Parts: sequence; structure tokens; C-alpha cells
Amino acid sequence: MTLTAVARVGAERDREAEVGLRLLVLLAFIAAASPLAIDLYLASFPGIQRDLATTPTMVQLTLTAYLVGISIGQPIWGPISERYGRRRPLILSNTITVASSILVALAPTIDVLIAGRLVQALSAGSGMVIARAMIADRAHGYAGVRALTLMMTILGVVPVVAPTLGGLMATFLPWRGVLGVFAAIVAAQLVVSVRWVPETLPAVRRTARVQYADLGRVLARPAYLSYGVTLGLSVAVMMAYLAGSSFIYQEVLGFSPVGYGLVFAANAVAMIAAGLFSSRLARREIHPARTAALALPGVVVCCLALAVIAQTPWPALIVIPSVANAFCVNLVTGNCMGLAMAQARDLPGAGSAVLGLFMFGFGAAATPLASAFGGVGSALPTAVVMAVTALAAASAFVIGRWWVVRHPLVETVFA
Repeated sequence: MTLTAVARVGAERDREAEVGLRLLVLLAFIAAASPLAIDLYLASFPGIQRDLATTPTMVQLTLTAYLVGISIGQPIWGPISERYGRRRPLILSNTITVASSILVALAPTIDVLIAGRLVQALSAGSGMVIARAMIADRAHGYAGVRALTLMMTILGVVPVVAPTLGGLMATFLPWRGVLGVFAAIVAAQLVVSVRWVPETLPAVRRTARVQYADLGRVLARPAYLSYGVTLGLSVAVMMAYLAGSSFIYQEVLGFSPVGYGLVFAANAVAMIAAGLFSSRLARREIHPARTAALALPGVVVCCLALAVIAQTPWPALIVIPSVANAFCVNLVTGNCMGLAMAQARDLPGAGSAVLGLFMFGFGAAATPLASAFGGVGSALPTAVVMAVTALAAASAFVIGRWWVVRHPLVETVFA
């Protein structure tokens, strides 16, 4: 049997593999810890500053510490899960997350709060990386794209609705109560991990030792690198939007908190619709690269439209391209994640870890840029950051597809 024929047989088997809906929902719930930890307590910043007698800068460091920890934590846990399986590292890390979350809620000083947030992030990062790796263990090809797209939809909606939820809680709970709610959520995640999440990596497929060199091996694969960078930059487009949205809608456009919440609700609906649409396309075996190739120009056009509309007499119309952008971005992220994980089928833990680094690394870079230029009385600076990031994502994708066309055997999983 030729190499191509073997690959096609493997692809047929991959198309039959599925991740059960129950397991997918459980994994999405576990992976949602990090987005919740970032956005749920933002409305409580003034209370933290007042009660701990500190400065706004020090309170902001609690968020910075978390972003640093989540970026570092995912590459740490990926190779560990390749060596010891997925379940044991997940339970261990969830236990650490529960303990650190309790410490964070009870922190007597701002220094303890910052340190606790760093530990919390280092452990919580495992949920995201191991959840993606578990999906890759169970399903490849179009089935894998469907599962990853649906999980990315759930995770994409969390940072959109979490600030509103956190704001509502902050109206009747002190900041320690809000952080206590998060501690209860991660405790529930630990129960889910112990009782209902199975091991997905057989002993025969595990590495002989923890090999962090695997991170470099997946990075050395051009197609993986291209799809991963496209994914990270696409996430950064949404992160920049989220960072600047509060100022744009409430300060520049004069939206009420309720109006602001409705805009976020519209974005969430668009992301859910995109996830369902993308899953349907994958079920019909539409190549994920084709879906991403059609959606990326949409992201660029929407970001440019934001910049143009911001200079018109009707700036409130930016709601339309912002909702369309959320739809297009979610089409890109789910499909590029599936494409990237297909390039790391032999090292799903390492592949998932590097994707996490891309998503949070690029997002952490775009967020302060959007915030730094927010005080000029216009949506234009945020729109420009989004547009530049979108163009960079499209460029990375084009380069990757150019390479894949010349090396078609690297993507026979979608044959």
C-alpha cells in the first residue's frame, strides 16, 4: 500500500472518530476556568484597592500575574500530560487551583493576592491544554475540527459574558465573595475531573519521560506554526476589542451599562452561531482551511469598517461590524485550531501547549495596546490595532497554505 493510500485509510478512520457531547461539555467546563478567572473579578478592582489599601497599579498586577502564569503554565503541563497521561495531571493541577483560589479569596495583602493569582494561573493552565489534548486523543480530521470548534465557541463566549456576570455579582457581593464564587467553580471542576473525565491517552502512547523538547519539535513544523500564529493573532483581535470596548461604548458613544451588556450579548450570539455553522461545515467535510480562508478576509474587512465608521457622524454603527467580526473570528479560531492540532497528532500535549502560549501571548500583547490608546475620544485607535492584527493573521495563514500546497502529504488527514 502506498503512503498516500495509508494516509487515506487513516483519514477514513479519523472521520469515524467522535468526541461524545457529554465529554466535550465536561472538558469545556474545565477549560473555562482561565477565561473566568481573568474577567469575573474586573468589576471588583475598586473594592480590592480600597480594602487592601493599595494602588490601582498594584491591583492591575493581579491580572498581569495571571496572564503571565497562564502563558507559562500551558507549556509546562503539555509535556507532563504526554508522560503521565491526561487524567492524573489534570486532577493534580485542579487540586492546586482549588487551594490557590481559596488563598486568593482570603488574601490579607495585595502581595499575597498577586502571588496567589500567579500560582492559580500556573495550575489552571492545565485545564485548557489538557482539554484540547484529550479531544485530539479521541478525534482527528473533521471530527476533531467539529469538537474543537464547539469547545472554542464555549470558551470564546466566556470572556464576553463574564465581565457582565462579574459586574452583577459585584453589586451585591464584596470582592472576596466574587473570588469565593470562582473558588467554588474550580472546586466543581475538580469533582468533574475525578468522577467523570476518563483517561484518553493509553500507556503505550505515552513518552518515556517529560520531554520539553517536544515543544520545539512542533514549532519546527511550518504548517503548525502558521496555523498556530493565525489562531493566536485572531484571538488577539477579539482581545483588543474586549479591552477597548468598555471605553468605546460607554465613554465615547454614551451607551448605558444595559446597552453595553446588550452589545456583548449580540457578540456572544454571533460567536455561538459561528460555532454551530463551522461544526456543520466540518460535518459536511468542507476543508477547515477553506472555511478559515473565507472567514479571514471577513475579519479584516470588519476591522477596517470599524475604523471607517468611527470617523463618520454615526459612530454607533460600529456595533454592526463588531458583531460580524465576532462571527468571522470564531470561524477562524476553531478551524485553525483543528488544522494546527492535525499537524501535532503524534504530540497532542505539546501541540496544545504551544497553541495556548500563542493565544494568551498574542492576546496579552494586543490588550494593553488597545487600552493604551483608548483615551483619545475615538474608537479609531482600537480599530487600528484590530485591523493590523487581523492583517498579520491573514498573512500568516497565506504563508502556511502556500507551504502546505507544496507539501500536500502533511495534511492528508483531511483527504
